[in-house]
Amino acid sequence: MSVLNLQQREAIRYLDGPLLVLAGAGSGKTRVITEKIAYLIGSCGLSPSNIAAITFTNRAAREMQERVGKLLAGRPAAGLTISTFHSLGVRILREEAAAMGYKPSFSILDSADCFGILAELAGSVDKTAVKKLQWLISNWKSALVSPDEAHKGASNDSETLAAKVFANYAATLRAYQAVDFDDLIAIPVALFESQQAVRERWQDRLRYLLIDEYQDTNAGQYALLRLLSGTRAAFTAVGDDDQAIYGWRGADMANLRGLPRDYPNLKLIKLEQNYRSTVRILKAANTLIAHNDKLFDKRLWSDLGHGDPITVSACPDKDKEAESVVMKLQAHRFEHQGCFSDYAILYRGNFQARAVEQFLRNQRIPYQISGGQSFFERTEIKDIMSYLRLLANANDDPAFIRAVSTPRRGVGGSTLQALGNYAGERHVSLFAAAGEQGFAQRIQARQLSPLLDFCEFIQRMQIRAGREPAAPVIADLLAAVAYEDWLNEQDETRVARVKWDNVGEFCGWLSRKGDEEEKTLIDLTQDIALINMLERSETTVDAVRLSTLHAAKGLEFKHVFLIGVEEGVLPHREAQAADRLEEERRLMYVGITRAQRSLHLSYSEKRQQGRETIPCEASRFIAEMGSADLRFSGGKASAMPDKAANAERLATLKAMLGRTKQA
Repeated sequence: MSVLNLQQREAIRYLDGPLLVLAGAGSGKTRVITEKIAYLIGSCGLSPSNIAAITFTNRAAREMQERVGKLLAGRPAAGLTISTFHSLGVRILREEAAAMGYKPSFSILDSADCFGILAELAGSVDKTAVKKLQWLISNWKSALVSPDEAHKGASNDSETLAAKVFANYAATLRAYQAVDFDDLIAIPVALFESQQAVRERWQDRLRYLLIDEYQDTNAGQYALLRLLSGTRAAFTAVGDDDQAIYGWRGADMANLRGLPRDYPNLKLIKLEQNYRSTVRILKAANTLIAHNDKLFDKRLWSDLGHGDPITVSACPDKDKEAESVVMKLQAHRFEHQGCFSDYAILYRGNFQARAVEQFLRNQRIPYQISGGQSFFERTEIKDIMSYLRLLANANDDPAFIRAVSTPRRGVGGSTLQALGNYAGERHVSLFAAAGEQGFAQRIQARQLSPLLDFCEFIQRMQIRAGREPAAPVIADLLAAVAYEDWLNEQDETRVARVKWDNVGEFCGWLSRKGDEEEKTLIDLTQDIALINMLERSETTVDAVRLSTLHAAKGLEFKHVFLIGVEEGVLPHREAQAADRLEEERRLMYVGITRAQRSLHLSYSEKRQQGRETIPCEASRFIAEMGSADLRFSGGKASAMPDKAANAERLATLKAMLGRTKQA
């Protein structure tokens, strides 16, 4: 602990009650959490099985797990829980399924499955309307609003209709023995509120809680934490109100505001020393965020030196902006003899990446994109997953429909429609309905035969999947359904090969994970819905990182180019209300504080919108950063000579010429 600062050491050792650690960007919050876990186990004698560290992303959980493993250095850590909120919710539901009327093998439906169910229940083919409905129901669930409460609180016909669909949706999921992502928090909360014995058992099991990114919790997550911590209130919450950027998905700043109210003996410790950025970058960040109303006063500081001035470039349009950024990045890398991975290009929305990608490719500069399509969102992976989900839960109707028709096994649309009608009348799953005599009397024998063959095949594989190692079962499954042949029939050769390679990578990962963790295919399938990316060791790639500001949170780079810093983009044009504007300002703050050594801002003076070219102006956030440490170029600023910047450029050129002569 000798290398930790005074506030970090205090946060690690404080155990006299609930603790809120207000951790500024780059202030070592992850280190505090991992060191506190090691302290609880090594110095306080707490069993690892009584500790839970809760994060928001799998990436953060993996990083924390690795750090704790190094700190414990061989000491036993069996039973230690380091997981996301939703993974913890799954664990609770698996163990307490019977108490909630679920089978332990219930299905977790992804967003696409839920979208399909909602579209059917709403009787709508309007994707925008169904997405809006899905978003509204998700918000209700995150806020722990029941269908009945939603109906009572409806303020117009649209909300009344949505509440009715919500009630039918909840009933449908229950009938399918399935849950969606929001249920993984809402159902454990309902369980703990209604069953004292279950609640106390979990409170006794998880005796100390550490919560990362506390500012991002929603109402349901806060309720879960309060129920788990109980009257003991043994927890450390780590967060930063200046980095709360997820209000649009239900995160509630009221949870930070409510902690002192709900826990009068709450201890507050501020981590204000930044170990990441130079003084100039932090000064700009502090000046910007001071325009927001503050829950807690906090001002980041650094002893890493003054650093380079922040550059602000006005560009004629988005293409010129992209070209300028790529050229400056190349020149900066050449001058400083750095790696491509030292650089990040950040932006408000994914649409801004296209022009940048084009110029990076033209210059043959390697790049990686964060926040792109998840491996598990690929069509071919979802095809295989439908079979695995059906093996784990025969009542999973969306999985049944996808599996029986991909590849199609002689079961036509009219057969599935008749099956769906019969299952609806009998209130049973499609799989169960297929085997009932009543259904057999409704269709012709030639229609029934391939359907029963499919069900018998699934039953045979179910038995194997619950007993045998994952590798041979998945190999035999793929061979039996002839998925590779089907791909070759559906797609042109190159596309089919790429898809089949992805399937091979997925199945190889499943096989390795099954061997390493001694899990069957059924065990593995029940975990997959929560995994956002393959948990494989990735080699470090020397490439420029392209990322949205949201996806860049938690990351850091030596040099950051933040593009599209203009009104209507950042802040977004829809963020006119004061509360939304503050969140946009926090998003800008997150972007600024990703930079370690240099920060470069740019914006376009005009932008194409449909067939129109509209004039643009610099974001108000640039002015709010203060001008002392900013160097402007391009646009109107180019008419005003910047003597300091010119002197710096001349000195740089002389230094480069000197190095060239020495070489």
